[in-house]
Amino acid sequence: MLLKPYTENYAEYTEKANELLAKFPLGQPIIGEAAQKEFIGLLGAILRLQNILTSFDDFAGNEILTERQMQDYRSIYLNLYAEFRKEDRGEKESINDDVVFEIELIKQVEINVDYILMLVGKWREIRGNGKDKEMSALADIQRSVDSSPTLRNKKDLVMDFVDRVSASGEIDEEWRAFVSVQRIAELEAIIAEERLKPDETRTFIEHAFRDGSIPTTGTAITKILPPGSRFTAGGGHGEKKQHVLARLGEFFERFFGLSAGSE
Repeated sequence: MLLKPYTENYAEYTEKANELLAKFPLGQPIIGEAAQKEFIGLLGAILRLQNILTSFDDFAGNEILTERQMQDYRSIYLNLYAEFRKEDRGEKESINDDVVFEIELIKQVEINVDYILMLVGKWREIRGNGKDKEMSALADIQRSVDSSPTLRNKKDLVMDFVDRVSASGEIDEEWRAFVSVQRIAELEAIIAEERLKPDETRTFIEHAFRDGSIPTTGTAITKILPPGSRFTAGGGHGEKKQHVLARLGEFFERFFGLSAGSE
């Protein structure tokens, strides 16, 4: 009874995967909104079909799209997701009536920090043993980060770490130390630029990482703000609060869950 649904789903997957490769070959830009929407719909259908097919043992080894190709296509998909969201700031995944992004299905194949650090270890092992091999390993790191919804906004951190990693140290320990230093430095920069109360802000952020989110209501956020200007209506308190929340929210998203072994 399982053979028929697998056969039908695999046939549809094969058709759509081949259509994707033919219409949207990797390395060529997708020009125009109509083409972009077609790509979004096509890859979304493939993601849904793959989600079904992975429950069948027969699917393993019979994928039309390689993991590398899927990573590249997911990266394009997430780039388009970000572009469409700029046009519609709503939090719903349905950006407009005819564009639906399957972000939850993307997250099911999410790449975590441990996987990236494993790739960094492979890159380090072959470093100096051939430029082509080294560049290929580096490209694998970049491709993996770009295809991840939660890591793509941390790409500069990952690549900066690659530049700094030692020749023989424990990569996990070096990563934790690197993230800690970067996190402190970037928070201190926000405190200075926004004239926030230092101790209160550090405590605010520590609690946010402990609780898993930035509190946007209550008195916690108001306690870290600088005194409002007496020359603006209401001291400019409301606008300043929203601006600071946005900056701290970006900071939180950038560093939350970055410890090796945490995911």
